[in-house]
Amino acid sequence: MDSERIYCRVDREVFASLGAEFTETEMADLFVGSSHEMLTAIVEERRGGALEPGWQAPFKQRYEDALDAELTAVEGVTGVLDALAVPYCLASNGSHSSIRKNLGRAGLLDRFEGRMFSARDVSRGKPAPDLFLHAAATMGVAPERCAVVEDSPYGVRAARAAGMRAFGYCGGLTRADRLMGPRTVVFDDMRELPGLLGEPARS
Repeated sequence: MDSERIYCRVDREVFASLGAEFTETEMADLFVGSSHEMLTAIVEERRGGALEPGWQAPFKQRYEDALDAELTAVEGVTGVLDALAVPYCLASNGSHSSIRKNLGRAGLLDRFEGRMFSARDVSRGKPAPDLFLHAAATMGVAPERCAVVEDSPYGVRAARAAGMRAFGYCGGLTRADRLMGPRTVVFDDMRELPGLLGEPARS
């Protein structure tokens, strides 16, 4: 789903109202794919003070309205899912409720029913490998046989730490150079993914 542009735009407005200013480049580099705990720590450091527990609650409707109006599936992703000949799942740093809502908004919920994993399921979210390892174990697949499609540096780091092959999608906010690294294929058109899955891994 193409949600990061929406989240980053609203985040930037919210953070500014809390006394933490970020440039558009900083938003993409620091927050795309981050966990709630990581995001909160960065904002607290920038504003020079702690945030109250539940600080996001007053802004929830602002995010919901933006997502309702603008969220769409990444171009070509439905065709990719139809073309995959292997089991697949979704593993996100978001909560189960936000995952379900966003998949529903993008018309993809039925494709992931029963195969959705949240960072709330494990002790540490991305960039730790816990979430991907939990998803693989639940799906009954060894980590070294897994491929992870990610659009954030935190995600590709988590994939590498889990011993999984990473495919870094740079068709969104994240620059290609921030996704490159060991055992990682970087691409910018989701329709290319089925063909890329057969490419040899780079060490």
